[in-house]
Amino acid sequence: MSPSILSTKEGNHMAKPFDVSKFRKDITKSIDGLSIGFHDPTDWVSTGSYALNWLISGDFYKGVPMGKVTVFAGESGAGKSYFASGNIIKAAQDQGIFVVVIDSENALDESWLKALGVDTDESKLLKLSMSMIDDVAKTFSTFMADYKAMAEEERPKVLFVLDSLGMMMTPTDVDQFNKGDMKGDMGRKPKALTSLVRNTVNMIGSYNVGMVCTNHTYASQDMFDPDDKISGGQGFIYASSIVIAMRKLKLKEDEAGNKVSDVRGIRAACKVMKTRYAKPFEAVQVKIPYETGMDPYSGLIDLFEKQELLVKQGNRLKYITAAGEEMIEFRKQWTGEKLEVIMKDISEGKVNTEPTAELESEEIVEAAVEADNGEE
Repeated sequence: MSPSILSTKEGNHMAKPFDVSKFRKDITKSIDGLSIGFHDPTDWVSTGSYALNWLISGDFYKGVPMGKVTVFAGESGAGKSYFASGNIIKAAQDQGIFVVVIDSENALDESWLKALGVDTDESKLLKLSMSMIDDVAKTFSTFMADYKAMAEEERPKVLFVLDSLGMMMTPTDVDQFNKGDMKGDMGRKPKALTSLVRNTVNMIGSYNVGMVCTNHTYASQDMFDPDDKISGGQGFIYASSIVIAMRKLKLKEDEAGNKVSDVRGIRAACKVMKTRYAKPFEAVQVKIPYETGMDPYSGLIDLFEKQELLVKQGNRLKYITAAGEEMIEFRKQWTGEKLEVIMKDISEGKVNTEPTAELESEEIVEAAVEADNGEE
């Protein structure tokens, strides 16, 4: 018998089994803040989009996990704050999670938050305005020290929303501004952001405390890697648990889905760059009309078409349910109640995974003519 870490062979006698409980007790005493065992997320907060929830977590109803750091990165007006400071805060409050908002842009107005359904009462939301990375780090460290000192059964669920990382400053920035000498911080800011996110990840990992951040992106100058680049360096991206890159596209549709000439909203193109709960680098476009706000089912039709669950049949889309029933509807008629059928089949693992049948030649011609005419 070969020796193992738990027991060794000494002559004809087996050594005493390794005392795991004693080892656990000893290292817990010797290492401050040590967390033992697995701490898989038990609470998730919806993004307000079923399609984006699925790409992030592999579940239509979960979204972003507590105990992790999630980053929404994109250009100005891409919908970062809409998701992070709007939808996610509202969903967290609906679950009884207390929210702390750190506004480094001085851009989150109470009227805007209320319009998105956020409860701004102090019993449910604490808004802090600060722009220094050091101040945010000290605030979070102080909170976690107090949080750990509480009895386990008294610890509340708390979500921090930091909007945004890109607008935060270092003491060097302020000092140079006061002196009128704008040389830049010589790489200090990326290092400070990395340290902030890395320490946050380590501190919240075993607790029901989560963090959602927004950040800015800039256009790539690399023709071989055209994806937008996230500002602040790569270090904090490695430290983050989930990273969603966003781009802003124009929405030129009315409420009925008909094409119009004027811009009625944005199409938030979301690509999940990093996640451990689903397949990374998957993308979806979510429509956010200015007047009505986002439909939580937006993007699901395209997602199901890509998965070959919805297939074209002439100028309509067909789905065969787990019970073998055939659902055929025009694209505009695939609304919430019908999409819920597909979502339910996927969630229960009952989807038909057989290759979809190819369209007949006449149907292909009809679909091509329809596309040329710009009809649904």
